[in-house]
Amino acid sequence: MKLNKVAVVSKFGSKESEEAGKKVAKKFLSKKIEVFTIAPVSVTGAKKVESIEELKNKKLDLVITIGGDGTTLRTFRHLQDETPVLGINVGGNRGILSEITIDEIDKAIKQIIAGKIFLDKRTRVVASCGGEEFPPALNEIYINRKNLTKTIEIEIKFQNDTVKQKMDGVIVSTPSGSTGHSLSLGGPILHESLDVLIITPVAPVYKLESIVVPDEKIEVICSHDCSIVMDAQVVKSAGFEETIIIRKYKKHAVFVRLKKQGLRQMSKLGF
Repeated sequence: MKLNKVAVVSKFGSKESEEAGKKVAKKFLSKKIEVFTIAPVSVTGAKKVESIEELKNKKLDLVITIGGDGTTLRTFRHLQDETPVLGINVGGNRGILSEITIDEIDKAIKQIIAGKIFLDKRTRVVASCGGEEFPPALNEIYINRKNLTKTIEIEIKFQNDTVKQKMDGVIVSTPSGSTGHSLSLGGPILHESLDVLIITPVAPVYKLESIVVPDEKIEVICSHDCSIVMDAQVVKSAGFEETIIIRKYKKHAVFVRLKKQGLRQMSKLGF
């Protein structure tokens, strides 16, 4: 794999991750590769930018995320193309989306340069409402009621089917997100390579199981004002009876893997 430009993204506010980011940046610099770091991380010879947003037009060959799953999700949200990402778990809880620990970085760099890697492409989802398209999500989009004293009625449309019921909210999850909030609500674990989405009701008045549907357009209409939450990090708003459209994002999230393995996330959960 030819590497000309590499970005290193560390967990925000974590000194441990920032120090690991400096270490990783120096390793790539020693290979005569152009390296970008995100403030406050600063390394002699690397180019520091103030935010991830500034990386959009850099035509990167690789991004290294150092932290936990939140850092990886935040990075993918700002990558509009299919730039490969290598996740390193430093200070994360389980690091379900990570590929290696910091101790394995030298081996990983050798494999990447030698092209002995596997690119793992994952479905992303994107929501739009009122003519505005929101940032893409790798795990899920969660729609919930703003007024916690009111039970809302949610209408969900997919293909030629409609589900309408009172509930607190609904989660539309990707296979990557099947081991996240959807799972905690009783949703199924899916193989990460599938091109499907999971619709998981949140506290429905009458029992309603998760539904696995093709990764096509899903429409959600709420009887009250609601919030649209992307990967538990970005929150947008929709007015009462406004149609929220959720569909597969045009570009995949791409992970660098050192070896092929199915159900990676499930194995990290202890199954």
